[in-house]
Amino acid sequence: MARTPGQAARRDPDWEGVRLHVVSGKGGTGKTTLAAALALALAADGGRVLLIEVEGRQGIAELFGIAALPYEERRIASVSRAQLGLPAGDALAGGVQPGEVFALAIDTELALLEYLEMFYKLGRAGKALQKVGFVDFATTIAPGVRDVLLTGKACEATRRKDPDGRRRYDAVVMDAPPTGRLTRFLNVNAEVAGLARIGPIHTQAQAVMRVLKSPETAVHLVTLLEEMPVQETVDGIAELREAKLPVGGVMVNMVRPPVLDAAAVAAVDGNHREEVAVALGEAGLGGRTRTGEKVRAAVEPLLDPLLEQAREHAERVELERAQRADIQQLRLPTYELPLLGEGVDLGGLYRLAGELKRQGAA
Repeated sequence: MARTPGQAARRDPDWEGVRLHVVSGKGGTGKTTLAAALALALAADGGRVLLIEVEGRQGIAELFGIAALPYEERRIASVSRAQLGLPAGDALAGGVQPGEVFALAIDTELALLEYLEMFYKLGRAGKALQKVGFVDFATTIAPGVRDVLLTGKACEATRRKDPDGRRRYDAVVMDAPPTGRLTRFLNVNAEVAGLARIGPIHTQAQAVMRVLKSPETAVHLVTLLEEMPVQETVDGIAELREAKLPVGGVMVNMVRPPVLDAAAVAAVDGNHREEVAVALGEAGLGGRTRTGEKVRAAVEPLLDPLLEQAREHAERVELERAQRADIQQLRLPTYELPLLGEGVDLGGLYRLAGELKRQGAA
């Protein structure tokens, strides 16, 4: 069932027990934005959340208006329920403390060197390999190794514990590659099968898959109410299910509010030129003291553009209705996020986080 913006003041989250949220979507749908918004929403109840970027685009830094992220976990935001426009927590329990969002931009080269040091104790030899370009060579001829490294960092953070035995992070959100290569990226067992059937790479791939296929993981897809993004979402979910990867919810981004009601949409194909002209005159266009002829002359140039816009809007509404029906056929939790006309600045990001929280995504 789809939840629309502002539908509920507060509801229980849909993903209790999920600690690794993988967010993907067709390019241009805003997957990085919604991954960041989800991280804020998950942290709003006082939690610690790690937001991971794997594509090297520094999209997280751009969203939060900070310098490029290094290859280290760094605190980038604090967030409270009030900042998301939500009611405060349980006053009897002292209220809910602000949560924290940390970020990590994974550098493939440094991750591989870290891996070689961890399992092979290469030390200076690892730096020498870096200088001669071995790292680029290895990840180019064996892309499965790269994916094991990237997913492995997310899975390690998901399971990591502090010395006191508590989880370091309450949740991890990974801004994953687009849906076109998502299943291949996550299905690391198949990717490394031809490279290593034993040894550290094989062992790490097995450990990664245990996390990725566990109830602790959910893979969410971001889409728009447009034909190509919705079709790619449908195909992506079918691929995830075939690979037995845990499917999460569908986040419908940039939803525009309807301007015309259902009756107006249904009537748009009729001949309403005279009715529109009268309505414009009654609204005062052309001046209230002018004669009927002068009012008509004033509103006449507006009629065709207005009627054309109404037709275009009606066509969009019908297209979006059809795309919603396709999404509903997936029978997954669905969340609708509004189009922010002014663009997504930091305030807009917190607003989207509030919508995700209200609709039960976090």
